[in-house]
Amino acid sequence: MKLEHILLGVLLMRPSTGYDLKRYMDARGTFLRPNTQMSQVYRCLSSMEERGWVWHTVEPRPGAQDAKTYRVTDEGITVFMDWLTAPYSPTTIYTRDPGFYGRLAFCGFLEPDQVIELLDREILARQLQIKRYRDRDRTVPEEPELPFDADLQAYVEERSHELGSQLMDQHVAWCIELREELQSRSSQRRIRAVD
Repeated sequence: MKLEHILLGVLLMRPSTGYDLKRYMDARGTFLRPNTQMSQVYRCLSSMEERGWVWHTVEPRPGAQDAKTYRVTDEGITVFMDWLTAPYSPTTIYTRDPGFYGRLAFCGFLEPDQVIELLDREILARQLQIKRYRDRDRTVPEEPELPFDADLQAYVEERSHELGSQLMDQHVAWCIELREELQSRSSQRRIRAVD
C-alpha cells in the first residue's frame, strides 16, 4: 500500500493539513505504514498536487506559519477508489498485510458486499495456506561449520511454528466472525429498508 493511498483516504474523510496527516500516520496509520516522516508526507502531498489529485487552501494563522489544508480532487477520488476497489491479492505473509488492512481501514467508502468479498478472498487464501503449509516437512539439512545446537534450533523452530499457526488460526477466525457480523448487519438493513 502506497503512502498516497493512505493520505488520499484520510483526506477524503476530512480535509487536513500536513501536520494533521502526520499525526494520523503516527497513530492509526502506523499499522499501515510504520515510521512515516513529516518530510515524506509533504513530498507525497506535493507530488499528488502536481498530478492533480489534491489541492490546498491557505489558512492564515496569526503569530504562526500559515497552514495549508489539503482536499482531494475528482481525479484523486478516482485514483483512491480504483485502488480501494481493485481486486485484492493476498500476500504470502498475512500479518498486518497493508493491502488487506489498508482496505479495511477505509472500508467506509465501500459497500458492505464489497467488504464481505474482501474478507472472502482473505479467508480463502489463508485457509489454502494452512492446508498447504501447516503440516509440511520443515526439516532442513544442517552441516554447520561452527558449534551448533541442533536440538535448540529444532525446539525454537517448532515453538515458532506453533505460534504462527495459532496466530493464523486467530486471524482466520476473526475474518470469519467479522464476515458473519457484516452479513447479519446487511440483512438487517435490507429488512428495515423493506419495512
